[in-house]
Amino acid sequence: MKPELAAVVGAERFPAEIKTTANLIYFEGSSVEELEASMARAVDQYLAVCEKRGEEPGKPFSGQIRIRIESELHRKLSAAAATSGTSLNGYIAGALEAATAHRPQP
Repeated sequence: MKPELAAVVGAERFPAEIKTTANLIYFEGSSVEELEASMARAVDQYLAVCEKRGEEPGKPFSGQIRIRIESELHRKLSAAAATSGTSLNGYIAGALEAATAHRPQP
């Protein structure tokens, strides 16, 4: 005997957010068209709030940073990356990801 399965479909909404700025811009819609319109409104509202507060809108993060470290640390990182079979960039990115994994997000 097979159990009967029932599916309940509620109001279908598609939530979305823009995370490329220091601020979070959230919007949603029930269709592509509604989602696009909601996004435009959310961005317009965000820009209006920034203007009202006299703040510059958040700029997207490029994903590139430049750091200065001691040459000995540079050597150790390069050796560790080579040992783990990854690039220096990948090794450092992994270490930074691990260092921030358990910290609360602002």
